[in-house]
Amino acid sequence: MQLKIMPKKKRLSAGRVPLILFLCQMISALEVPLDPKLLEDLVQPPTITQQSPKDYIIDPRENIVIQCEAKGKPPPSFSWTRNGTHFDIDKDPLVTMKPGSGTLIINIMSEGKAETYEGVYQCTARNERGAAISNNIVVRPSRSPLWTKEKLEPITLRNGQSLVLPCRPPVGLPPPIIFWMDNSFQRLPQSERVSQGLNGDLYFSNVLPEDTREDYICYARFNHTQTIQQKQPISVKVISVDELNDTIAANLSDTEFYSAKSSRERPPTFLTPEGNASNKEELRGNVLSLECIAEGLPTPIIYWIKEDGILPINRTFYKNFKKTLQIIHVSEADSGNYQCIAKNALGAIHHTISVTVKAAPYWIMAPQNLVLSPGEDGTLICRANGKPKPRISWLTNGVPVEIAPDDPSRKIDGDTIIFSNVQERSSAVYQCNASNEYGYLLANAFVNVLAEQPRILTPTNTLYQVIANRPALLDCAFFGSPLPTIEWFKGAKGSALHEDIYVLHENGTLEIPVAQKDSTGTYTCVARNKLGMAKNEVHLEIKDPTRIIKQPEYAVVQRGSTVSFECKVKHDHTLIPTVIWLKDNSELPSDERFTVDKDHLVIADVSDDDSGTYTCMANTTLDNVSASAVLSVVAPTPTPAPVYDVPNPPFDLELTNPLDKSVQLSWTPGDDNNSPITKFIIEYEDTMHEAGLWHHHTEVSGTQTTAQLKLSPYVNYSFRVMAENSIGRSLPSEASEQYLTKAAEPDKNPMAVEGLGSEPDNLVITWKPLNGFESNGPGLQYKVSWRQKDGDDEWTSVVVANVSKYIVSGTPTFVPYLIKVQALNDVGFAPEPAIVMGHSGEDLPMVAPGNVRVTVVNSTLAEVHWDPVPLKSIRGHLQGYRIYYWKAQSPSKRNRRHIEKKILTFQGSKTHGMLPGLEPFSHYTLNVRVVNGKGEGPASADQVFNTPEGVPSAPSSLKIVNPTLDSLTLEWDPPSHPNGILTEYTLKYQPINSTHELGPLVDLKIPANKTRWTLKNLNFSTRYKFYFYAQTSAGSGSQITEEAVTTMDEGKMAGIPPPDVGAGKAMASRQVDIATQGWFIGLMCAVALLILILLIVCFIRRNKGGKYPVKEKEDARADPEIQPMKEDDGTFGEYSDAEDHKPLKKGSRTPSDRTVKKEDSDDSLVDYGEGVNGQFNEDGSFIGQYSGKKEKEPAEGNESSEAPSPVNAMNSFV
Repeated sequence: MQLKIMPKKKRLSAGRVPLILFLCQMISALEVPLDPKLLEDLVQPPTITQQSPKDYIIDPRENIVIQCEAKGKPPPSFSWTRNGTHFDIDKDPLVTMKPGSGTLIINIMSEGKAETYEGVYQCTARNERGAAISNNIVVRPSRSPLWTKEKLEPITLRNGQSLVLPCRPPVGLPPPIIFWMDNSFQRLPQSERVSQGLNGDLYFSNVLPEDTREDYICYARFNHTQTIQQKQPISVKVISVDELNDTIAANLSDTEFYSAKSSRERPPTFLTPEGNASNKEELRGNVLSLECIAEGLPTPIIYWIKEDGILPINRTFYKNFKKTLQIIHVSEADSGNYQCIAKNALGAIHHTISVTVKAAPYWIMAPQNLVLSPGEDGTLICRANGKPKPRISWLTNGVPVEIAPDDPSRKIDGDTIIFSNVQERSSAVYQCNASNEYGYLLANAFVNVLAEQPRILTPTNTLYQVIANRPALLDCAFFGSPLPTIEWFKGAKGSALHEDIYVLHENGTLEIPVAQKDSTGTYTCVARNKLGMAKNEVHLEIKDPTRIIKQPEYAVVQRGSTVSFECKVKHDHTLIPTVIWLKDNSELPSDERFTVDKDHLVIADVSDDDSGTYTCMANTTLDNVSASAVLSVVAPTPTPAPVYDVPNPPFDLELTNPLDKSVQLSWTPGDDNNSPITKFIIEYEDTMHEAGLWHHHTEVSGTQTTAQLKLSPYVNYSFRVMAENSIGRSLPSEASEQYLTKAAEPDKNPMAVEGLGSEPDNLVITWKPLNGFESNGPGLQYKVSWRQKDGDDEWTSVVVANVSKYIVSGTPTFVPYLIKVQALNDVGFAPEPAIVMGHSGEDLPMVAPGNVRVTVVNSTLAEVHWDPVPLKSIRGHLQGYRIYYWKAQSPSKRNRRHIEKKILTFQGSKTHGMLPGLEPFSHYTLNVRVVNGKGEGPASADQVFNTPEGVPSAPSSLKIVNPTLDSLTLEWDPPSHPNGILTEYTLKYQPINSTHELGPLVDLKIPANKTRWTLKNLNFSTRYKFYFYAQTSAGSGSQITEEAVTTMDEGKMAGIPPPDVGAGKAMASRQVDIATQGWFIGLMCAVALLILILLIVCFIRRNKGGKYPVKEKEDARADPEIQPMKEDDGTFGEYSDAEDHKPLKKGSRTPSDRTVKKEDSDDSLVDYGEGVNGQFNEDGSFIGQYSGKKEKEPAEGNESSEAPSPVNAMNSFV
């Protein structure tokens, strides 16, 4: 009998090899593949294959692309609706549809706005079999709005208080990512004490002084538009209670204060969420995020628990220092009450969050495509779940089924459509919509009623090869509608196959459970239905199994010896086995001691590490076998210490089987001297080309004594062999007999072919010649060929001897040439050579750049433009352009022969460049030249330009001379670089009081031709600071500053003799030395008689060892003073005013050098100048100049009660 396969009668058992499932199971809702080669004429309703997401946020800066791709037979057409109505794309010039697709491209980059195309889009793909629809695609442009402007008051609070810095980012689409940084774009550090909440606010459980900063900035990053917006910086100052009271008193009107809570330790309270309980709703499948942030001192720790349950182990994560609990892939089972607990040393609080998990619709069973034949039955099932339960509605070809054309074969029962006795007109695409308040699901499933005669999809004459005694599976993938029955036949006579020997699967596969040699043959698969029949032949070959007939055996060997494992394999003669060896189921060590040949594994110089299991594995394309053996390594028996040495040289070298390009070399190994030979090295000598020079040829293993050597043509070979073991390499063997190979044409051409000109009228062609070994024969020469690249000339060729250069003369200047160099010998030519391009020689450019234009940018920068030189006139490789420019010499320098020219080179074909570093108010000349590989071309016509005036440098010097009671005279030198015509000088000055404060500033303009100016009506004994600078029409230059002091009123200096100029210098120098010792010697201003009596009394008391009143005052004040003395005789000088003989008031003593200690006087000169620069004229006026304020030198240690004093002066007086 014939074996027939009826659908759904036999199932493929789970233990069998998976088979290809094609279209025979279409009643089970398998989709029909659109294979362009096999099913070109098979019709199929449309199927949506790609579409944009339901919530489609677009970038308003780019074109809008709304995807809709579908397949079907015939190919479907596409249409769109927008906001529920037909969208006519032909009426909108900005909207196009991608050819062969339903994808819309809206070109808003050229014109139009993204907001215009905001809306709900739906795509319909339609052909003669039905219509499929896409999801509702909500298109919205992304938005990244700016922060609303707000005035953020600085925040001042006490150490330990809590703080919340609000972020309140602008509402964007999609929502932004929030983070806090400072002005330097560095993320603010976060911890258990300071952290960012889910809403973006920055929470401080308690503040510390280190939190004080003025740049707390909240940033919002909108990823869709790649923009970042920032909030105004927030200033936070953390102060102590005392500092807070001072701050409140000083800034109450403009400073925000946090509550006056105690900064002492306190139990936790929640900053967020508020109250004792809250609610949270989340959708199934999303990430549930719960947050609790507490304040307190010390910083609270957060714990989480779930009431009446445990947190899912693999889906629970803690973020933000455990302040945030996250559960991923949340489901309805995760609903319940979650409790967060905030705890510190002073107490604990908790907050309960009631979580409800809702669910948008999700599939339990989505409808599947149905392929039916006329008269068959079928069902479409659409089952979904959600919370709340979703509502199921059906559409056919995009139209609600309630208003769609009636189909008598169709019956709707809730989530199921039942089809009975379908006909071809029943073909359609059905849509199932499952929706609730949280979303919807839309699925397309077609019903395709086909009447197709059988076809077999398995390739014809497929060959199956199977190892004997194993199962054989022969495929017969088929398709037909109605579903065909399958029959199998064997042999040309068509003998039927019986179920008792074979297994027949419902997908058409024939299984032979135990294939034997007699199973070999041709098998025919026949598919039949009421519309026709199809058949296909396949072939089965049964192969002999692979076997190991000689397995490796267990071995025990001594360390240092050699062991061999044998593995002989027998296999089917039509299969090629691959034998590999493993050690302990891993690859063999990468060690030259391990040698594998056809049937053996040899291990030389065995060590303890070589112990293990060795496996021989033989693989073919159909099967594999293996066998193993264990190697044990033991210590060797004591024997006399062997002598180890390098091997003796091989001998008896013999050449056999000579061919044109190969020969066999054999040899006899020398003694290995107790160390196995690991390899042989074969070298050769070319006695024809390089006599006496030996080259490495090849290496072979130490177990071989022959080698097949590849040879090159026209070489007179002589060979020698060296042996190598672990000790080293042997001496070379005697050389073999010579063998001359036949000549042949060269098999390669010279390398490094170039063409460059050395002169304007030649082309030098160079190459790297072949060596004698590469010549392959006698008479090596080169055929050199060339022709102009852009011309129609034929190749010009010349054959030259074995050289490396050929010069072509009489060429045009700088013309591209095509060049090739071919090797040849007496036998013939080498292969056709590669063509390279070169150029004939370069010459200097012929033309200067034209239309040179100079644009002065500012007083130190100019821009130069020029027209490019025609390429033909460059006559070489363009290197760039070179600008020569120089400044016109002043009349005093014009007689110099050499003019310093500056050069700037601009690479490539640039036609403009900048000249930096020019001098203002100068006359410049420049020209431009083109540069090639040969050199420079002619210069362009000189262009002259002037730089405008600039601001001058500072005046070269400023001195203050001739100070008087109410005047000072200033002398100066003009600026060294006026950079223009000076228009005037500006002098600004202001007094400086004893506390270093500056007085009102006086501004004075001085004509440009002046170098001296006297200021009158100044205050006496007053320090002034001067600012002096020059001006041109371009503006003011750098200023120079100086300080000076008017002299003291002579009436206030009564009783103080004026020193002469020389004495003043000596006095000033001595004052500086005394000041460095820390002493300040006071001078009591009184009449001459009282001073003389006082000094006599002090001298007497000193001689008696007692203290004198002046010294007591010195010890009390520790202020150094010094009396002015005449330098030549050491006596006190005459007073300039004899009227005033009254002593100075206490606290108003003035040292003779006119310097006053800062704490003793309101006028301090020592702070602004050095005493050595200050002198008194004979009339008591002060002269000198001040170079500026200098730092005081520190006083030396005041360890002794004695110091230079009026007493010392008196000793000299007496």
